[in-house]
Amino acid sequence: MIHTIQIEEFLALAPEIPVADVRTPAEFDQGHIPQAHNLPIFTNEERVQVGTTYKQIGREEAILLGFEFTGPKWGTFIKQALVFAPEKKIALHCWRGGMRSGSMAWALTLYGFEVYLLNGGYKSYRRWAIEQFSQAFNLLILGGMTGSGKTQILHAIKNSGEQMIDLEDLAQHQGSSYGSMGTLIQPSQEQFENNLAYQLSKIDINKPLWLEDESRTVGKCSIPNPLWDQMRNAPVIKLNIPIEERIRFLTQEYGKLNPNFLIECTQRIGKRLGPEQTRDAVLAIKENRMSDFIRLVLVYYDKTYTTGQSMRKASQVYDVSGLVAADAANVAHILEKAKNIHYIQ
Repeated sequence: MIHTIQIEEFLALAPEIPVADVRTPAEFDQGHIPQAHNLPIFTNEERVQVGTTYKQIGREEAILLGFEFTGPKWGTFIKQALVFAPEKKIALHCWRGGMRSGSMAWALTLYGFEVYLLNGGYKSYRRWAIEQFSQAFNLLILGGMTGSGKTQILHAIKNSGEQMIDLEDLAQHQGSSYGSMGTLIQPSQEQFENNLAYQLSKIDINKPLWLEDESRTVGKCSIPNPLWDQMRNAPVIKLNIPIEERIRFLTQEYGKLNPNFLIECTQRIGKRLGPEQTRDAVLAIKENRMSDFIRLVLVYYDKTYTTGQSMRKASQVYDVSGLVAADAANVAHILEKAKNIHYIQ
């Protein structure tokens, strides 16, 4: 049986019923619904040929070519679907809810699947995702200079029962020139937005949502404008961590990374560091003087952070002092500060 449903019902079913995206691998990689499985009807090359045939010859010829491509593969499609949907219940979509998902739904139904077909396809998810960024959230921003351990503290705040979204985890980047950590691979902008929207949809807008004080871009991923505007106008709980403590923390974080990676990243910001500081920082890396390297680059990052903070309303920034970087013991102190500004009841 085939049930055609709207995006809200589709997403409500998604945690319980496997989702299959029948678009090509290239389309899927560009952006997909979180937790979806790729079950492509066409390869990337086949889709191009079908599309070209449709434009240059006509619809019927394109349909015939599509069946020629897929004819021998229907048994394989069913076997692949059974791997992640063994109970034979599945949610399906293509780009617009057209022939690709309709054909797959027909084949799976013949085999005995119960199919939930997304009306409007992936395009309807994208519309829904963009709408999420314009909701009014009760934001609390955790700020502090580089090396304050903000991400670790945010996770401790989440473990205490607060709502939190880790933007750096979604972007797979820690936000600086060194943010890929030499191993992280960022998602596309579209996928970053998809994942962020999915997490935002689970947030109770009547309760505080903690985010880290980020630049507009986290690596190559940009925070959507409506959410970014809210972040810039939200109250900031700013961690004031002594520089020696921040150097200690960052030395532990970056000291284990590949020296060649650190040198490349340092040279990338050479114009902003200045020639002398760049030279000294590279030399410190080569000589394994990691604390000296960190101290040198913090001059640039501290200046950048201070400039960003100066663009906020001073009345919206609440300093928290006497802390140790990334120390979970900070959480109670931070939450108490948040209560004092009447954002947590």
